Amino acid sequence: MDPGSGTYNPRTVEEVYRDFKGRRTAMIKALTTDVEEFYNQCDPEKENLCLYGFPNERWEVNLPAEEVPPEMPEPALGINFARDGMQDKDWLSLVAVHSDAWLVSVAFYFGARFGFDKNDRRRLFGMINDLPTVYEVVSGGAKARVKEKSSTPNNSSNKSKPNKVAKVPKPQPKEEEESLDDEEEDEHENTLCGACGENYASDEFWICCDICEKWFHGKCVKITPARAEHIKQYKCPSCSNKRARP
Repeated sequence: MDPGSGTYNPRTVEEVYRDFKGRRTAMIKALTTDVEEFYNQCDPEKENLCLYGFPNERWEVNLPAEEVPPEMPEPALGINFARDGMQDKDWLSLVAVHSDAWLVSVAFYFGARFGFDKNDRRRLFGMINDLPTVYEVVSGGAKARVKEKSSTPNNSSNKSKPNKVAKVPKPQPKEEEESLDDEEEDEHENTLCGACGENYASDEFWICCDICEKWFHGKCVKITPARAEHIKQYKCPSCSNKRARP
């Protein structure tokens, strides 16, 4: 089911890791920012369906490969059947868990196919393990919520904007600036984007959903700093889709 699988074969640890990241990003998109489209494609009336993630960060809901055994490990079969029998959050979390298992199996399939030794396998697993799992991103367990800001006196009357947007600090004396930078870095270092799952970076614009309290890169949810200034209550794509669904 992998486009170009006949010619695309990552052979080094770095290539397999890039392949893993691309597939992981695709599956996170399906279960977060593209969740409404993913939900609609998983019709329980259809045949057994699988969620595929591809190295180019594109996802697809489709039937499993016809050949037996398949050229590559296959994702969990029949994810659509449980859709209407569970709460949306529980169903998405279940798909996320199976997605994590599939991603690791694909990565180590390449490792076995191209003869990675124990040091290569250890290095590959270490690189993979540094990223939060798809389940952690989807369930919110990977994100350290920044609660300190909402408890400060200055935020009591209008806490949404200071707590919602990661702002650039005003110029400070050098020593004080270094101290503030360290505090800001410590405060956000474990915060992960709810869309792509990547770590916080001080030079990037972030915004927090007022409903689920997840943080997102502005670029991942198509929100600019200028636009954020005019948003009284920000809802991420996932929360907006949940409210819109009958």
